[in-house]
Amino acid sequence: MLAQRLTNLHPYVPGEQPTDREYIKLNANENPYPPHSSVADAVKVAAETHREKLGLYPDPDVTDLRQAIADMINATGGVFANTSIAGTTCTPSDKNKTSFKITKDMIFCGNGSDEVLSFVFYTFFDSDRPLVMPEFTYSFYPVYCGYYNIPMNPIPLQKDWSLNVQTMLAEANKTDSSLIFANPNAPTGIALTRAQVADILKKAPKSRIVVVDEAYADFGSESCIPLLQEFSNLVIVRTFSKSLSFAGMRLGYIISSPELTKAVFTVKNSFNHFPVDFLAKTAAIASCKAAWYYAENAKKIVAERDSFTTFLRNRGWFVIDSSTNFVFTKKEGTSGTAIYEAIKKEGILIRHFNTPGIEDFVRITIGTHEQMDALKKIMEAI
Repeated sequence: MLAQRLTNLHPYVPGEQPTDREYIKLNANENPYPPHSSVADAVKVAAETHREKLGLYPDPDVTDLRQAIADMINATGGVFANTSIAGTTCTPSDKNKTSFKITKDMIFCGNGSDEVLSFVFYTFFDSDRPLVMPEFTYSFYPVYCGYYNIPMNPIPLQKDWSLNVQTMLAEANKTDSSLIFANPNAPTGIALTRAQVADILKKAPKSRIVVVDEAYADFGSESCIPLLQEFSNLVIVRTFSKSLSFAGMRLGYIISSPELTKAVFTVKNSFNHFPVDFLAKTAAIASCKAAWYYAENAKKIVAERDSFTTFLRNRGWFVIDSSTNFVFTKKEGTSGTAIYEAIKKEGILIRHFNTPGIEDFVRITIGTHEQMDALKKIMEAI
C-alpha cells in the first residue's frame, strides 16, 4: 500500500519538546528573548481591524514582506551581533557593508527555513550526481536527500572540527556537483570567513549551485551576502527562528540573484501557492522594523556565550569556538548521554546526538543570564 520512495525516508528528529514538566529549554537553539512588543501589537491590530483577511488567501508573493526583509538586511548588513545601534537605527559594520542594495526580487520567503531548504533541494540538486556536504552538519540535509532521491557525498570534518574545504572542492569537481553547508556550521558552531567562502565559489563547478545556510549568521562576525554581487551561483538560506525570536511563527527566506530566486518561486507555486500566512507576514514585517531590538539581543547572547565558554574551559571542558547562539562541548571521561541526563534531571534540557563521532558532545543553547547561571551551578557538580 505504501510508495517505494518511502523506504528512503529517515525523518528529522528535532530537539525534545517536553510535556511532562516545565524545563528550561536550552536544546533547540531558540531565542531566549521574546519578540519585540510591536510584533504582538501588530498581529492583534491586524486580526481585529482586518478580520476579513483571515478568511482570504494571502499575497502569494508576500511582496511587502520581501521588501521589509531587504530593508532590514541593508540596514544591518546581515549580522545583528556586529550591527551598530543608535536608538532605533541600525548601521552595518564596515566588514558587512555592501556596494549594492538587496532588493525584494532577490528574496524568497517560505514557511520556515526547513520548507525553504526543501524548495532549494528540489530546484537545484539532481538525482544524477551526489550533493557534497560536511559529514556533521544540519541533519535535515540528509533527510531531504532521501526525500528527493538525491545521492550525497558527506565529507569528514578536519581534526579541529572545521570543514574540510579542499576535500569538499575536490569531490565536487570530480563529479561536477553542487555543495551545501551551514555557515556557521551546526552543530559545531565554527564559521568559515567570507574570504574562505569566496574561495570555494571560485573553485567550485561554475555550472552548479553553492548553498550557504546562514541560520546562525546573526551571532557571528560576517555574512556572505556581499558575495552575491560577484557570484551568480550563490544561494544564501536564512531564518527568522533564531535571531528574530520567530520559532513559534515559522518564517525562512533565501537571498540570491533574481534569476535563481525566480526559479524557487516556480517550485513553490507548483507545491503550495500560499506558504506565508497573513498573520505570520504581519508579525515578520513588524520584526524587521524592530531590527535594533533583535540586534541588542544578539549582542547579549554573544556576550553570554563567550562568558559560558570561558566558564566551561576553566573547569576542564573542551569547547569548540562558536560563532552561533550555542556551544558544542564535551568533558573527558564523561559520556554525552550522562551529561544530558544529569542536567535534565535538574530541570534543564540540552541537546545530545547519538551519532557516532560526536556522541560524547552536547550542544547547549545560550539562554538568558539567569538561565545560564542556573546551568552553571548544575555543571559545576558534574
